[in-house]
Amino acid sequence: MIGYADRINIDPKILSGKPVFKGTRIPISIVLKMLRDGATFQKIIDEYPRLTEDDIKAALDYSVFIVDF
Repeated sequence: MIGYADRINIDPKILSGKPVFKGTRIPISIVLKMLRDGATFQKIIDEYPRLTEDDIKAALDYSVFIVDF
């Protein structure tokens, strides 16, 4: 499991506090929706080159944390 805490940022000053990837304004919800719709990690990285495979895994880990909370 990739830890999400060092890759996900929640700041009320950035996108009204929506979870984003650190150092970006890319909300994790976009990546989760892309995965839901069948996108591969590579497709996501092609569309958002600042993201890495570990960033995408962190988004999944964060969503698991929220569901289990």
